[in-house]
Amino acid sequence: MISPPSPTHIFLLIFMIFATVQSQRNVSVGDSLYAGGDSAAWQSPSGDFAPFRTMNTSSFSQFGSTPSAVQNSKVELTMTGHLVLTDPGNNELWRSRSVTDDSRVSHAAMLDTGNFVITSESSGNIWETFKYPTDTILPTQELDVNGSLSSTLAETNYSNGRYQLRFDQGSLVLNQIDMFTKKPYNDYYPLGAGSRLIFNDSGYIQIQNSSGSPLNLAPANVIPRPGSNYYRATPTLGFDGVFTLYSFPRNPGNGGGSWSVVWSRPEDICRTFVDITATLGTGPCGYNSICETINGRPNCTCPPGFSFLDEKNPYTGCKQDYASYPEDCNPDGSTIETDQFEFEQMSFADFPYSDFGILHPATELECRHSCLLDCSCAVAILQDPSLSPDGTGTCWKKKLPLSNGWFNRDAIDRTALFKVLKSNASRKSPDTPQPSDENRNQAVLILSVLLGTSAIFNFLSFAAISSILFCLYRRKLRDVESIRSKRDIDTNLRSFTYKELEQATNGFKEELGRGAFGTVYKGELSEGDWPNSPQESGETTRICDEDEHRLLVYEFMANGYLSSFLFGKLRPSWKQRLQIASGIAKGLTYLHEECSTQTIHCDIKPQNILLDDNLTAKISDFGLAKLLINSKTQTLTGVRGTKGYVAPEWFRSTPVSIKVDVYSFGVMLLEIICCRKCVDFEMEEEEAILTEWAYDCYIDGMIEKFTEYDEEGRNDLGRLEMLLKVAFWCVQYEPLLRPSMRTVSMMLEGAVQVPSPPCPFPMNSISKIIV
Repeated sequence: MISPPSPTHIFLLIFMIFATVQSQRNVSVGDSLYAGGDSAAWQSPSGDFAPFRTMNTSSFSQFGSTPSAVQNSKVELTMTGHLVLTDPGNNELWRSRSVTDDSRVSHAAMLDTGNFVITSESSGNIWETFKYPTDTILPTQELDVNGSLSSTLAETNYSNGRYQLRFDQGSLVLNQIDMFTKKPYNDYYPLGAGSRLIFNDSGYIQIQNSSGSPLNLAPANVIPRPGSNYYRATPTLGFDGVFTLYSFPRNPGNGGGSWSVVWSRPEDICRTFVDITATLGTGPCGYNSICETINGRPNCTCPPGFSFLDEKNPYTGCKQDYASYPEDCNPDGSTIETDQFEFEQMSFADFPYSDFGILHPATELECRHSCLLDCSCAVAILQDPSLSPDGTGTCWKKKLPLSNGWFNRDAIDRTALFKVLKSNASRKSPDTPQPSDENRNQAVLILSVLLGTSAIFNFLSFAAISSILFCLYRRKLRDVESIRSKRDIDTNLRSFTYKELEQATNGFKEELGRGAFGTVYKGELSEGDWPNSPQESGETTRICDEDEHRLLVYEFMANGYLSSFLFGKLRPSWKQRLQIASGIAKGLTYLHEECSTQTIHCDIKPQNILLDDNLTAKISDFGLAKLLINSKTQTLTGVRGTKGYVAPEWFRSTPVSIKVDVYSFGVMLLEIICCRKCVDFEMEEEEAILTEWAYDCYIDGMIEKFTEYDEEGRNDLGRLEMLLKVAFWCVQYEPLLRPSMRTVSMMLEGAVQVPSPPCPFPMNSISKIIV
C-alpha cells in the first residue's frame, strides 16, 4: 500500500494566504478543484491554508519550488469517499486510501491547522492528510512509532531521499538510507528518547516518553513569541537531512516576511555523519565528495580531479575526471607512466575511511612518492609532523570510492594530496624514444616516397579491380532470377518472389490477423523451400522485395500469441508459464547484451510474444524497436509502447535505455503469474491496476490471492513469492533500481537470490500514472 503524499505534496505546497477569518467551507461529494485555478472554495476558515496554489512571492522561496501536479490537474471528492487527483488527460495520478468501515461520507474540509479531512455522516474522520506525513509536519500534527519523515531526492524530485527521521527502540533518530533497498543503515544520529513526536500549535516540538511526560526537543527559549508565528518542521530543505524548525510571522507588516530557521539538528551534519557512520554510508554529499558545514547546512564540493555526477544535484557525489585503465597498472600493482601524474593538495581536508595503506613515520615527499607509484592510490592524507604527538608524520593512502569526505579549518590538522592527470598528459609510454629533428626529417622524406609509390600502385589496382567487378556485375544481372531462388549455404536464408508467396498462400486467402503495419496470412511452402535446421527467432525470416511488394515470411507459430493463452479460457499450466517467462527473459537478454547492435524492443507485451508447438516463447513485432549507436546506452525518442506497459521515464523528457523493456517485462510477468490483464476497469476499483493491487497484496502477506484458481501455483508459494519480487524489482520507478535482463533471467532460474524489493512507486510524488 502506498502512503499518500503529505499536504506539502498532494496540495502543491500548502501555504498561508493571510485572508480574513471566514466561516468553514465544506467540500461536498462531487466537488472538484483545478490546479492553477481559484482555490477560495476549499480554503480553511481563516484563509491561512488552501490547496492547489502556486508561489508568487519571494517570501515563500524556502518552502519549496516545483509543484507535484501540472496546470489544470483536478482533485475531486468522489462518491466512494476518496480524494482523487487526475491530470488534464483524466489519467489518475493519486487517490487517498480506501474507506475501511461502513461509514457514509458526509463532506471534506480544509482545517485551520492545514489538515484536510474527509468526514463521515457520524462526524468521524474517514481520512486526513495529517495521518500520513512524508517530509513535513505542521503544528498539531504528531509522529509516532508507525510514522517517519523522509528527505526528498532532489529539489524537483519528491521521491524519498537519503535521510529518514523515525523512532527506533525508544529513540527519535536520524538515519541515512540505502537508496537501493530503502532500508536505514544501522548507525544513526539520536535526537532524544521517547515514542511520539508532538508539534504543538505554539511551535514547540516535544518528544513524549514512556511515562507520558513531554520533553522539548528544541530549548524553550528559541521559540520566538509563541502564537505569533506560523511554524513547520522538515528534513527536506536542501534534501540534506538536517531536521529544521522554521517560523514565519503571522503579521509581517508592510515589509513582508520570510521563513527563518528557529532550530535545527544536527548542528554540524558533516562531522556528525563522519562520527556516527563508521565505515558505512556515503556521507551527506555522496561518494568522492567533500562536505563542509556552512550555516548548519552541508556545502558539497568535488576535490581536484573530480566532477559532480549530476551538476543540478551536488548531493549525489562526484566521479573521477579520468578513469584508470588496465594498461595504467603493472602486474605488481605499480603505476605505469608515473610522469603523467601530479599532485594537487587541499589543507584541512580528510577522508576518515577508505584506507588501504599507512606509512609511519613519513615525510610529505615519501607520502607523495608512495601514492604516485601505487596504482590503487587516488589520494594520500598527510598529518603534519609538527602537530603529531610524537613529532613524526603519518601518511594514509586511500582508494576509490572515497567516503565521508570532510573539510573543517578548526577540526582537521591534515592535508589531502590528490593524484591527478597532468593537463598536457599524452598517455604515451615513457619507454617510447623521442626522435631527434634530423631523424624526424629523414622519416618524413621516407614516408613521402612510400606514400607516393603507394598512391600509384593503389590507382592501378583500383582500375583493374573495377574492370573485374564490372564484368562480374553484368554476369550477375543475367543470373539474378536463378540466384534469388537458391538458398545461401552460408546464411541458410532465401528470398521469395511475389508469385511464389501468392501460390503458397493460395492467393492470400487465409488471414491470421492484422497489425499496425499490415495483414498476416497463413501459407504452406514445399519442403525444399524451408531450412531443415532449427533457427533462433529472427533468423528464420525470409523476404520478398519486388517492386511495390514488400513481404516478410516467418515460421508459423502454431500456438499463436501469449495473450490468447493468458487471457483466454485455456491457459498454460503453472510450469508452462514459468517456462514462458524464462524464455522471454532470455530473449530480451539476447537483444540487450548479445546482439551486435544493442536493441530496445519498446513494446514488450503478451500480444507480441509468439508460442510454438512446444510453447517456446519467441519475441516478435519489432516495428517500434530502437537500435542504440555503438558505445551509447541511452537514446532520446518519442513515447513508444502500449498503455499499461510503458515505463514512467518515457514521459519525463529524458533519454531512455534498455530498462524500459525491463519495466514492460515486469508488468507482463505479473500478468503471467495472475493470468489477467495489467489494466482491467471491469474489476473492482482497488484491483483495476495490476501492479498496484499486486504490491498491496504482497506487502499485506496475501500472495495466495494470485493463485486462487491455480492448484499447482498454490503448492509452489516459495517460487510464487520469488516471481513477485522479481516483478516488483523490474517495475521500479527509478530505472537505475531495475536489474538487467541477464540478472532477471538468473533470478528466474534460481541462480541469483532475490532480495526484498522496495516500494516500486515513488513515495513522495504523485506519479502513479496509468499509461
